[in-house]
Amino acid sequence: MSKKQNGRTIAFHNLGCKVNSYETEAMLRQMTEQGWQSVPFEPGADVYVINTCTVTNIADRKSRQMLHRARMMNPNALVVAVGCYAQVAGKGLLKDPAIDLIVGNDEKSRLPELIEKRLSGGEDAVFVREIGQVKEFEELPFGGSSEKTRAFIKIEDGCNQFCSYCLIPFARGRVRSRTPENTLQEAGQLASEGYQEIVLTGIHMASYGLDLPGDAGHLDSYGEPLLHLIEDLARIDGIRRIRLGSLEPRIITPAFAARMADIPKLCPHFHLSLQSGSNGVLKRMNRKYTAEAFEEEMQALREAFDEPALTTDVIVGFPGETEEEFDETLRFLERVKFYETHIFRYSRRAGTLADKMPNQIPEPVKAQRSALLQALNLKNKEAYEAALLGKEREILLEERLPEAGEDIWTGFTPEYVKLAVKAPGAVQGECRTVTVTNDMFLR
Repeated sequence: MSKKQNGRTIAFHNLGCKVNSYETEAMLRQMTEQGWQSVPFEPGADVYVINTCTVTNIADRKSRQMLHRARMMNPNALVVAVGCYAQVAGKGLLKDPAIDLIVGNDEKSRLPELIEKRLSGGEDAVFVREIGQVKEFEELPFGGSSEKTRAFIKIEDGCNQFCSYCLIPFARGRVRSRTPENTLQEAGQLASEGYQEIVLTGIHMASYGLDLPGDAGHLDSYGEPLLHLIEDLARIDGIRRIRLGSLEPRIITPAFAARMADIPKLCPHFHLSLQSGSNGVLKRMNRKYTAEAFEEEMQALREAFDEPALTTDVIVGFPGETEEEFDETLRFLERVKFYETHIFRYSRRAGTLADKMPNQIPEPVKAQRSALLQALNLKNKEAYEAALLGKEREILLEERLPEAGEDIWTGFTPEYVKLAVKAPGAVQGECRTVTVTNDMFLR
């Protein structure tokens, strides 16, 4: 392990979800505030930190691969495994000679201290608590993302749902909410730094606030604490857009959708994970809603907002998924017409109920079903984008494309549709209103 004391360098690599991205940025900020120099994830760094993911077997494998890559890039470096895979695998990772330090999901705020102790010869290498017993939201340093245009704010951690295929409650623990005061304080700071858009994120964001003491956690109905928080955030000067991460489908009612529509700064882009259009599969998944109820919730959003972008996740090849059940999902997606559908092949996870279910689906069948949904997804996406042609949309400019022309920038509409637009004299983070044309779409 490297013990250089001057000009020490650290490289981060993030795997997984937007919550992980937020936490990686926060950990990076912690380390730079302690005098560490951030460098690319390339050979030569003194410390490598991999924020791992465990949502699928592939995510586990990618986490191991990146840890091993770090070791190969500098055999003398300190290699740190942080996050969900580190939490679930725990002490078992000590068997891997590529890894020097293992930090669980509720110890990230201690990263500078733990790295210093290990570099100073400390023998302790595993800092993983029983995450299910953790009751408090772990605060990390405020700060935006390296994109410099939109910033993520983590408002919640953990999940109480225990879907039969999912390890996340074991990796992230139970629902823990950030206080409104701390959330608003960070949002205010980000606005003062010039960020135009904030994205609220969490593991099960619909449960935000239900665990908080006092009025914050005992409002009238499911979703009320989240709505109150969004309304408060919208009052902050300087914030132009508020975007939501993934929501629990059951949170959407006509009244909830109408309240959201009354917040002009809220982007009309909603991601609600369907997972299956078959009620039989949903029941085996322990998803706690029906396909019919989900469709009603989509209709409530479409009635409240003008052409909202609705996106979702679907798992194909769940144990016991018959051809008829898959066809129910296919027909559901044809009817509901999401803007985008993220399609995943079911991945067995040891320790979950689904792992022990009979009638596991062969991989070739999963691949065939996935291909059918991918083709439908492309068709639905093109149809949604075609409906935007000729309409005016505000674009938040993020990146200039010099190879496409000096004044060509990419950015996102409020619906999170990425466009390339001509914007003479523009600067990063500026908003421009354009009339959408077919050549603007990045395909």
